[in-house]
Amino acid sequence: MKRTRLNAAHKKLGGKMIEFFGWEMPVEFTGIIEEHLAVRERAGLFDVSHMGEIVISGKQALDLVQYLTPNDAARLAPGKAQYSALTTPEGTFVDDLLVYCLDEEKYLLVVNAANSNKDYEWILSHQEGFDVKVENRSDDYTQLALQGPRALEILKPMTEIDLEEMKSFRFDWGKISGEEVLVSRTGYTGEDGFEIYTLSSQPEKIWEEVLERGTSYNLLPVGLGARDTLRLEAKLMLYGNDINETTTVLEAGLGWLVKFQKGDFLGRELLLKQKEKGITRKLVGFELVDKGIARPHHHVFVEGNEVSEVTSGTYSPYFKKAIGLTYLPLDFTEIGTEFEIEIRDKRKARVVPTPFYKRPEKS
Repeated sequence: MKRTRLNAAHKKLGGKMIEFFGWEMPVEFTGIIEEHLAVRERAGLFDVSHMGEIVISGKQALDLVQYLTPNDAARLAPGKAQYSALTTPEGTFVDDLLVYCLDEEKYLLVVNAANSNKDYEWILSHQEGFDVKVENRSDDYTQLALQGPRALEILKPMTEIDLEEMKSFRFDWGKISGEEVLVSRTGYTGEDGFEIYTLSSQPEKIWEEVLERGTSYNLLPVGLGARDTLRLEAKLMLYGNDINETTTVLEAGLGWLVKFQKGDFLGRELLLKQKEKGITRKLVGFELVDKGIARPHHHVFVEGNEVSEVTSGTYSPYFKKAIGLTYLPLDFTEIGTEFEIEIRDKRKARVVPTPFYKRPEKS
């Protein structure tokens, strides 16, 4: 298994290690519920160095990014990032990703761990005719995520970067613990927070200093288990579950990131047709009416007929109830609509508004 540069640090903290798409990663340290609530109420620190980083540079870097993704990367200036996707000609997902504009001829694409090699090959297969260089830098980067309402207070004294003035989906370069870093105001939890990227060979210095400074805030190291429950409460997509090469961007409820007016991109024609014709199914959030927990791949029934399966499902530590996501026929996606999920025998579920969790507005 591949190991991040922080592997020894996780084991030193007693992290419970598992195999995750070829990586040895901590699933939890003190417990999923405790770590989840720490992020919601205070702060948590994640090692997400298994994520993939692909750099596209050259005179036509923007042109290639525009062709590969449905969002409008031309809106980005150096220091800005956006959520987007790599789409197939059918308008479905190769992956979802973040696009960072490092400069006018250089873009950093942050992709999912399971897909980094696949995404790299996909980009290479479409680069012909573009004056660009494509590099898979996934093994070079260490990525940390400091998330939660106290994240700013913890990180601010550690860097000269003006974190307080940094808006969401903005980033800047600087130093933390003496190491060169890129810090962005992004995350995968539904909370405020920062993601820290470094090419340093000694990223444990950053990890350990953040943990130390976070002690007085009761910050906890957080594993993949709570990362999943946090992102589900915020209705943030998980590739391979909620989105994949069989689901279109519009069906997933991500039509807001499709900018048809920007010009040609992979999948534009089919997505435009689907928009004009109308989708026939949609990703919805649900809560269980009956006892039980819905898990991915549990069968979903409407009026006695099997229509889909649960894409994501868990017990919500924040709301203390079972929640999940599934695709339903459009006629059954109204809030309050009830359907059934096959958990041992069948259990009733109800369509509810999403995101399940939205962080409180600052007073």
